Amino acid sequence: MYLKILAHPVFTGLNYHMPMIVDLTHPLVMLQGENGSGKSTLLHSLHYALKGEQVEGYVYRLEPAGVNIGKSFLFDAEQHNPRNQMDSFQDQPEMLEFLRLASHGQVMLALFQESFPKLPDGTILLLDEPEMALSVSNQRRVLKMLKELVDQKGFRIVCATHSPVLIDSSETYVINLDRHVNRNVMTTDMGIEGASTIQ
Repeated sequence: MYLKILAHPVFTGLNYHMPMIVDLTHPLVMLQGENGSGKSTLLHSLHYALKGEQVEGYVYRLEPAGVNIGKSFLFDAEQHNPRNQMDSFQDQPEMLEFLRLASHGQVMLALFQESFPKLPDGTILLLDEPEMALSVSNQRRVLKMLKELVDQKGFRIVCATHSPVLIDSSETYVINLDRHVNRNVMTTDMGIEGASTIQ
């Protein structure tokens, strides 16, 4: 499956060549790139395309035409943090207690374990930085879960990430967005790795 983006206001501003063709044939795709390179934008664009939503200034086509698309689910680690939705758990005292006592990473890992396996077989799961707040060992657990969702439930997964654990796995297909000239990417004003930024 390929996503062909013919026009996109953000990607045009980032100097991406149009049409932009994104290879989604692999079942476990990682979107890699610097902050501001367009990973989340591409992920949300894919979500719109899969749902058939029209967004102003955005023209896309999924190929091959008539491709059978399962249910898609977009998970944004910032927006889906249960701690930001405590009111919705007022009738679940045990959950409220867990949210109060557990670390951010424990909460997110529990959310993954509880939510993702319950999605229908064949789901297209779109993840925006799922590694946020997770230790390296828990990132490995998440990678194992993603592989199992692909193998056992026929998921297709596209993930915007900075995690070397997810990017460097031999079982993931990586799309690196740093090959484009992006005006949103920070300059080197903060120095280089290992050098002091304090004058």
